[in-house]
Amino acid sequence: MDADRGAGTVTSTDVTDVLVVGAGPTGLVLACDLARRGIAVRIVDRSPAPPRTSRAKGPNPRSLEILDDLGVADAVLAAGSAPLPMLKYRDRAPVARADPWAGSAPSPDAAYDRAWLVAQWRLEEILRARLAGYGVRVELGREVVGLTQSPDAPTEAEAEDGPEADAEASRVVVTFAEDRRGEEAALRARYVVGCDGAHSSVRKLLGIGFEGTTQEDQVMVCGDVELTEDALDRGLWHQWFDEDGAVMLCPIPGTRTGWWFQAGPERDGRGRPLAPTADGFRRLLAHHTGLPGQALTRAELLSTYRVNVRMADRFRAGRVFLAGDAAHVHAIAGGLGMNTGIQDAFNLGWKLGEVLAGRADPGLLDTYEEERLPVAARTLDLTSERLRATLEAIRRPGGGLDSAITADTTGLGVGYRWSSLAADRTHLDAGTHPDASSHPDAHTRPDRTHPTTATHPTGVPLTVGAPLTADEGPQAGDRAPDAPCTEAATGAGTRLHRVFAGPRTTVLGFGPGSAAVLDEVAATYGGTGVRTCRVYAADEDRGENRAGEQSQEQSQDQGEEQSADRHEGRTGAEAGPPGCAVIDAEGHAAAAYGTGASARADASAGGAASGARTGTIVVVRPDHHVGLRVPADDARSVREYLRRLHGTGHSAARPPEQSSERSPDRFPDMVDAVRKG
Repeated sequence: MDADRGAGTVTSTDVTDVLVVGAGPTGLVLACDLARRGIAVRIVDRSPAPPRTSRAKGPNPRSLEILDDLGVADAVLAAGSAPLPMLKYRDRAPVARADPWAGSAPSPDAAYDRAWLVAQWRLEEILRARLAGYGVRVELGREVVGLTQSPDAPTEAEAEDGPEADAEASRVVVTFAEDRRGEEAALRARYVVGCDGAHSSVRKLLGIGFEGTTQEDQVMVCGDVELTEDALDRGLWHQWFDEDGAVMLCPIPGTRTGWWFQAGPERDGRGRPLAPTADGFRRLLAHHTGLPGQALTRAELLSTYRVNVRMADRFRAGRVFLAGDAAHVHAIAGGLGMNTGIQDAFNLGWKLGEVLAGRADPGLLDTYEEERLPVAARTLDLTSERLRATLEAIRRPGGGLDSAITADTTGLGVGYRWSSLAADRTHLDAGTHPDASSHPDAHTRPDRTHPTTATHPTGVPLTVGAPLTADEGPQAGDRAPDAPCTEAATGAGTRLHRVFAGPRTTVLGFGPGSAAVLDEVAATYGGTGVRTCRVYAADEDRGENRAGEQSQEQSQDQGEEQSADRHEGRTGAEAGPPGCAVIDAEGHAAAAYGTGASARADASAGGAASGARTGTIVVVRPDHHVGLRVPADDARSVREYLRRLHGTGHSAARPPEQSSERSPDRFPDMVDAVRKG
């Protein structure tokens, strides 16, 4: 591994917990998630000014849920617009109109039913502002040129911290290009995450392969342009598809005259694509649309896009991780590139947070690649298939980009049932967890297949967004459904995803038998990244107000205070939210989590007499995926699962994390199995 290539003399040895390289949406989401956990994070970007791009058109529903958790969804919605109906032309004449979202609407288990149009640079502005609220700013003009992973002796200051200093000394030395003072600047980080795009310097420094294909004949030119007012209806996404090329114009939200311009390129006499220029855009506009070329008054951010389908050999090398385009690039169809990166970041952030806090074993970090690499492999196949479908559709008059949009592109069906974090009673009773290295076919075993799961040719089971019925429920690894409910303490309306919001695991308790487990969890983990939530049925007797239950607003406020305490070096169990209680007034939570059938069965078996056993416990990971779902009398399974994610509670004295890089041949076999099915 050529990880120290370019390393020079270190004259600055600042230390941070995590260095994020790359300040696009992936890096910014990761930095925000880490900062709110009180993790010392720095984020750098080689660009001298905030990067701008015109390709990604906005977050899909799953990414909107993540942005909601980070507290920026309202700003994103305000800065953008709902996706527009598509007007399709042939030979300059309109021939068809399509609205792929006409039949969709928010549902109880998913508040966001469609992607949202917002300029990527505007989304990045919102995330940078959120990050600045935690006291962290993007360090621009800093290019990583060297990574060295080798344990070194602790400094004199670290030695005073005790015997753990040796473990703390195992860090990554990051070397940057010359700064303005003509010096080599470097820092030490416990972990580094490369979010620096398809041409990732971090990936190249690590020597990680990036296998795949580039389709030189599938080329598109892109840019942000301005058109004269009233040139086109801004309530539509206009698409001209002709036999000799195409032009697509989508209005940029938040602007009066701005448009996203995408087109087939001009070509020279030998058929080779020409580089994009403003005059070239004007010629393409006039040729395909019939508008005068002068209607295009400005063009910037010009680029050429070639279809790349590539994935890194691995997503981790020691203390360095890859996320977003640095780890995988896809065909543009379906708009999953930026969204997959955002979801990478949300998967990795909480795991780094728990390990750096000393609560979880460093082995938890192995599950990042275990979970996200198969998703990336499946996404490569999905986007390639959507691109083929779109290219076929536009050959016919009336075909357009709506062919790229399916239920799969919402991201709501992505889950990790093959993961070692997807616990079930069988493995917990045996004291083990399924592991991709010992069970390479874990993702295809029949006992881990849900009725609403489609198995893709890659072999990765993925739910396709079908609504859950009253007696079904998510399995371990699935996205945790949302559900409207009311706060027991105040009667105010809320949602389960708002209960989950914040840097913590949530333990949901359904039914009276769940009270004892919730009390045990609150006593053990209060203030250390775990909270409880009692979900009452509308007709359920709540008795006296329970000591550990409070309003979601009170609990959220305490959680923010806890994050601030950690950021400023203050700790203590008393800072954490003990729990909350909500009322499932309309039964949506019970339907989403499949607790209705078990409650009726318990009632028919003895009603109140069996109340001590009546109920269900659902452990929801910080990234909104179900980790465990067991009957309320199975406190041991809950205890064992939480111990893996969060240690033994706030009384634990876990030593600081140590590096645990697995053997390099562990996951290639899994990738092959995923691709072959």
